[in-house]
Formats: sequence, structure tokens, C-alpha cells
Amino acid sequence: MDFQLSPEQQLLQETVRQFARKQLTEAAAEWDRKGELPDDSLVEKCMELGLLGMCLPEQYGGAGQDLLSAVLCIEQLAAVSPLAAAPVFESNVGPVRIVEQFGSEEQKEKWLPQVTAGKLQISIGMSEPEAGSALTDLRSRAELCDGGYRLNGRKVFCTGGGHSGAYMVFARFGEVKGARGIGGILVEKGTPGFSFGKQERFMGLRGFPSCDLVFEDCVVPAENLIVPPGGFASLMQCFDIERCGNATMALGIASGALEFAVEYAKGRSTFGKAICERQAIQMMVADMATRVDAARLLVYRAAVNASSGIPAINETSMAKVFANETAKAVTDSAMEILGGYGYSAEYPVERMLRDSRGWPIAGGTLQIQKIIIASMAFGRRFDQR
Repeated sequence: MDFQLSPEQQLLQETVRQFARKQLTEAAAEWDRKGELPDDSLVEKCMELGLLGMCLPEQYGGAGQDLLSAVLCIEQLAAVSPLAAAPVFESNVGPVRIVEQFGSEEQKEKWLPQVTAGKLQISIGMSEPEAGSALTDLRSRAELCDGGYRLNGRKVFCTGGGHSGAYMVFARFGEVKGARGIGGILVEKGTPGFSFGKQERFMGLRGFPSCDLVFEDCVVPAENLIVPPGGFASLMQCFDIERCGNATMALGIASGALEFAVEYAKGRSTFGKAICERQAIQMMVADMATRVDAARLLVYRAAVNASSGIPAINETSMAKVFANETAKAVTDSAMEILGGYGYSAEYPVERMLRDSRGWPIAGGTLQIQKIIIASMAFGRRFDQR
């Protein structure tokens, strides 16, 4: 088992690290203060570095790289801010991968080059007011009609809502109940009958657009059907790639908080000594470093083992649970090390702590992931109804 990164991966990792630390650190604080998305220069720079769609096939403008390479980049960017990592996240581990994995050749040729060129971001529409964890209870309905499918329903907490140019929407087709009636259809912004709710205001992840998606007799062309009804398992299987990205975002936050706390402990003195000389601080940092490294190994394993392009569900769930919990624990410890400065909005740890709380909720709660892990351990599924 080889735990070493290739020379190319090491160079990629360091290049992105230097870009993030030198060019995005100050901007990240500003994005959070204003609650605004980064301007187009971030996407342009990610394009220059070859990070947009780096996991997508070369024939569509991607680089054909493996999932681990994208994970390495997302981790380094998220160590500064998840907003900095968002363009790389969405173009490599987001719902674009559903198009890449299950779309027709015509669908791939239409949308993938736009993603790799930074002209299109695809977000996902899954959760509903009464169907979040119990996704098979969703009520959004797509019915066959002249010109395609008539879509009605409402999606909630859609990250990218109002900003992204297209949305991979999970919907029920016809009257078939349960998972067998669910498929995925791509709805483009501006389609008549498609509107957005108000932008949400969250504790953290400020600047990430998020709102409801509202469909009222929205007619979507038949050629936008990516996964036909009965393909729910395929949709969720591909969603494991996004969960791997979620875990990486949390890992990046944790590693960024650890890095900042260590540097602070070197420079902060009490009673004539740097606090890094104090055993209490050493114990805290040792625990933080161990958790970050363990989370990193779980995330990297899930990415490396995704040889077919899709990670194993148990490995992804384990990585998500541990990385999400690590981000919460490490940012909390970092705040304690900084003391009053950790609680101040003038320092990044306060923002990191707030941002860490969002990832355990997104992409499937920790409790749902633990049910998945338990099911794999026992070798059978458990009915939660």
C-alpha cells in the first residue's frame, strides 16, 4: 500500500497551496464579512491553473485526472475558505459528474465543455420540505407532456440556488412510488415556470448562495432527462462523489485551523515563554494533528479507491463522518488556543468554526451516514420507517 503522492501530485498540491495562501487569504475574510461570492477572477485563476473539470474527460475540455488530484486541490483551497474551493468542488465532484457518468453523448457535449470553460455551474436540487434524509419521499413531480416533462414542486436548501446556470433535479416521474419512480432531469436557469425563493442566511458559509427552487408547470425538454425513472440508485451512487468532496471541504477547514493555531502558538508568549512551550497546548495540538491526519487518510482512501470514478459508499460515509466531526473539534480547539482572539472576527478561526458546522448537515447528515456504516458492518439494511 503506497501512501506517497506522486511528484506530479506533490507539485500540484504545493502550487494550489501557494496560490491559496498568498492570493486568497485576505479575500476570504472579505467574502465572509460581506456575505458575497468571489468575483469572476477566482474562476479565471482556477482555469489558468487547470483546476476546473480536471477530473472530466479530455474530449470535453477536462484533464482526465483522478479524483485524488481534485481532492488535493480542494483541501488546500478550503484551508483558506470553502468559497475559494467552490469552483473546483462544483466542476469536479458536484452534480456535473452525474452528467459525465450517466448522460448521453449529446448531453455531455452540450454541458461538460461549458463547465470546464468556467461558463456554467451545475447545482443539485434534492431536499424538499418533507423529504431530506428520507429522499424517496420526495414529491416533486415530472409528468410527460408535449415538448418534454412538466415539472412541479419545490426544492429547499439548494447550494448555488439563484447563481448556478443549471440544476440537476431529483423528481418523481408519473405515479410510481418509492425509489423506482425517481429520476434526474437537468433544468436550466431561465426556463419558464422555474423561479427561486429568497436567499438563506446561515451561521457560516457566508457568501454561498442558497435558496429554494420553485417549479410551477415548468416544461423541461425531454433531452434534458439525464437519469430515467428507476435510476435512483445511480443518482445516489454518483452523489457519493459529492460526499467525498464534502469530506474534503471539512478536512481543509480542519487543516487550516490547525495550521493557524500552530503558528499562533509559536508567536504568542505568556510569562516570558511562547505558549507552544506549554504542555497543555502541546497536548491539544497533538490531538488536533492526529485527528486531521486520520481524516485525511480516510478521505484519500475513498478517493484513491474510486478507480471506476465512483467511491465506495461505506468509505465515503466513514470519511464524511470523521472529517465533519474533526472539523468541528479542531476549530473549537483552535479557538481555545487563540483565547479571546479566537472569538474575534478579526481572526480566521472564528469563521472556520462557523463554516465547519455546515458540512455535517449538507450531503447527508452524520446520523444517516452512521446508519449506512452500520448497515455495511451488519451486512444488511435497516428499515428506519
